[in-house]
Amino acid sequence: MTLTELRALCLAKPGAYKDFPFGPDTRVFKVAGKMFALCPVEGGADHNPSSVNLKCEPELAELLRQKYDAITSGYHMNKRHWNTVALDGSVPFGEVAALLDLSYTLVVKGLRASERAKLV
Repeated sequence: MTLTELRALCLAKPGAYKDFPFGPDTRVFKVAGKMFALCPVEGGADHNPSSVNLKCEPELAELLRQKYDAITSGYHMNKRHWNTVALDGSVPFGEVAALLDLSYTLVVKGLRASERAKLV
């Protein structure tokens, strides 16, 4: 997955925006101030990321880690609720896109009803 594809998928979500709260080395995609995707900025801001951290349901996170060598527990994140997905092509594009959708959905689900209503 290229940076252009990742950015397009993330920013197509209602209310999503890009931020750099941890400094210029980590690109973070948020909704209502909450993170749903993080990826390192390597080799400059326009280079393709090597991985992305995505929120996941704990049981599914474990299954995915068993299924794909490229999916590991979330780097610098809550290991139970976050996965790091290596963007090396071994996880199909559609699967990464679906995991990104799930991450966004889980974060939105945790928002207050008033915040969710603003996203429609």
